[in-house]
Amino acid sequence: MSSFKNVLYFQAGLGILANMFLLFFYTFIILGHRPKPMDLISCQLSFVHILLILTGGDIWLTDIFESLNVENDFKCKATFYINRVMRGLSICITCLLSVFQAVTISPSTALLAKFKHKLKKYMINALFYIWSFNLSFSSNRIFYVGAYTNMSTANQMKVTEYCSLFPMNYIIRGLILILTTSRDVFLVGVMLTTSAYMVILLFRHQKKCKHLHSISHLRASPEKRATQTILLLVVFFVVMYWVDFTISSTSVLLWMYDPVLLTVQKFVMNAYPAITPLVQISSDSRIINVMKILQSKFH
Repeated sequence: MSSFKNVLYFQAGLGILANMFLLFFYTFIILGHRPKPMDLISCQLSFVHILLILTGGDIWLTDIFESLNVENDFKCKATFYINRVMRGLSICITCLLSVFQAVTISPSTALLAKFKHKLKKYMINALFYIWSFNLSFSSNRIFYVGAYTNMSTANQMKVTEYCSLFPMNYIIRGLILILTTSRDVFLVGVMLTTSAYMVILLFRHQKKCKHLHSISHLRASPEKRATQTILLLVVFFVVMYWVDFTISSTSVLLWMYDPVLLTVQKFVMNAYPAITPLVQISSDSRIINVMKILQSKFH
């Protein structure tokens, strides 16, 4: 178990460093270098993933709170609430990224093309509503989590070393699960629909380019690279999210948490926020060019 905990530390450290790099890069781009419409979404996603990793277990914010002598109950409520909000924001912003990329690459004759000229305005409004929705949606969790006590396990479910979920009415528990599942199913459905749409557009474009004998132009297309990156992120997100959701939902319904299962869930939960920035860094030509310039200077 200790070796697996080291893996979690490595995964979390790598994810935080990569996301911080992206956060600073996109902030720098947004503040002064003619940002692309997607840069604002990517910047938000990096920030969300940093907080998601920090609150994804006992090891990060817990240590910070202990150094500040913060009470366990407040510590549990704060970390649990922030983590739930960030998980919701992660799926919402990933969905938004998929939708807006579909709009961006839509041909001028398509129905979605009419949204292109107001993309930035729609994006800012969408991000505002997404943050507002998730901050309020997860607020009920504050009342059902707190510091672990010596009460019987029937009255609480230990979810970390210091925190536990308190008993809740079956109706409330079912209602929370239904609402969360409905949100996630809808957003994943939107992601899969826009992903299928983008795959069709790429296939048609590739077929047309082959016909025109200009396949080299297609390979060099920044739009195609960005679309392929987002398609990869969506597929990876859907797989990881539902594995995580299945584990957490089963645990809540059965009112039990196995320590090994909890450790596996932490690994799965941090997989997407840790891998996402690495995929984005390797596929963004601007970052690659900056790294090439820095490499040439040091050599």
